[in-house]
Amino acid sequence: MIKRTSQDIRRLNRFEVLRRFYAGAGAMSRQDLATATGLSFATVANLTSELLEAGVLVEAGHEGSSGGRPRARLAVNADRGALIGVDIAETSVHAELFDLALEVRHSVERPLPPGDVRPADVVEELAACVEELLRVSGVSRARVLGVGVSVPGMVEHEGGVSSFSPYWSWHEVPLRALLDERLGLPLRLDNPLRASTVAELWFGAGREVDDLVVLTLRAGVGAGIAIDGQLYRGFTNSAGEWGHTCLAIDGRLCTCGNRGCVEAYVSTRGIARTWRELAPGDERAAGPDDAATVAALARAAAERDPAAMEAVDRTGRYLGAAVANLVNLLNPRALVLGNQVVDLLGERLLTATYEAVTRHALALPHRAAALRRSAVPHNAVTRGAAAFALEGFLDDREVFGPVSRMRQPRERRAGGRSGSSGAES
Repeated sequence: MIKRTSQDIRRLNRFEVLRRFYAGAGAMSRQDLATATGLSFATVANLTSELLEAGVLVEAGHEGSSGGRPRARLAVNADRGALIGVDIAETSVHAELFDLALEVRHSVERPLPPGDVRPADVVEELAACVEELLRVSGVSRARVLGVGVSVPGMVEHEGGVSSFSPYWSWHEVPLRALLDERLGLPLRLDNPLRASTVAELWFGAGREVDDLVVLTLRAGVGAGIAIDGQLYRGFTNSAGEWGHTCLAIDGRLCTCGNRGCVEAYVSTRGIARTWRELAPGDERAAGPDDAATVAALARAAAERDPAAMEAVDRTGRYLGAAVANLVNLLNPRALVLGNQVVDLLGERLLTATYEAVTRHALALPHRAAALRRSAVPHNAVTRGAAAFALEGFLDDREVFGPVSRMRQPRERRAGGRSGSSGAES
């Protein structure tokens, strides 16, 4: 069991309070927050005082109370500053500027050069995206509270190092240091698995359940894991590399160098290959762009092309067997499927996947797991990356000061959020 310091607990409670405002509840009173989080009123009062002092929250009117003075209603101060979320993908850099309410204000995308992309290429395109966002929005650099960057592959979160990329010949690239030198803005670095999971925690399925798995299905494949409402990173921040678990002994060659990986069958590259194997003479399946090929597959399946329908169904069977392994292994309350592959192939893929999960998963964990399509609005990766930037701002000791400056009540009221710590600060 992880031993948390009083500062860790206070930080988690601060996030827990703030997340309630992003869950679609709108303005809330302190009493509402105490009820929703299970924290004591004294703890909520202390935390909201900090957030008000930092300008993150503002008072948004009052509501009546029975027999007492009106209660102040609080809301996120959208104008406090800007956040930037960046999704570095295999072929492009997509960046979005958010206000503090995490509403998208501007978006920009720039292509990456084909082939083995160099770190300098990514830094240059990302910096150009940020400059364009600031220019178009009129936001000054001083008002940017942070930049969250998602980069594919294994990432050393604390040091901001891209340890390994399955697409490019990157090993131990100090990407955050390179970006810091170019941007001069507060930076948080992680990968799409964790960005998508954080987006679900703040805006999606994680608002309702504490234990969930979030599947990223695009050029890369992986599983973000949340336990007790917190992102699970693993000892080396590499938890969730489900895409590189074995689905077929001696199967297809994967980008990681091994054979038979889940990613070799359910990524855009793997799906395009399945279609080509089923329809070797179909020019639609032979495109050089895997994402465009999967989009063409979706159109062909919608037109009832037999090979295309079988390619989608077969992908669903591959995916369902791999998802059943997660259900059996992790026993999550919710399992969320999202990103590019699901958006393109839609209900036909999901139906085949659900049927395969039912065949392969054990009955008890299968009954407990709600399989659902992601409902996070817009791009889950950029939104999650922006949430990383927000978390970095909330962690800033210059903004909130040391834990010891305010009293720290320790009791927890009955009926709190499941899996929460028994201590508070």
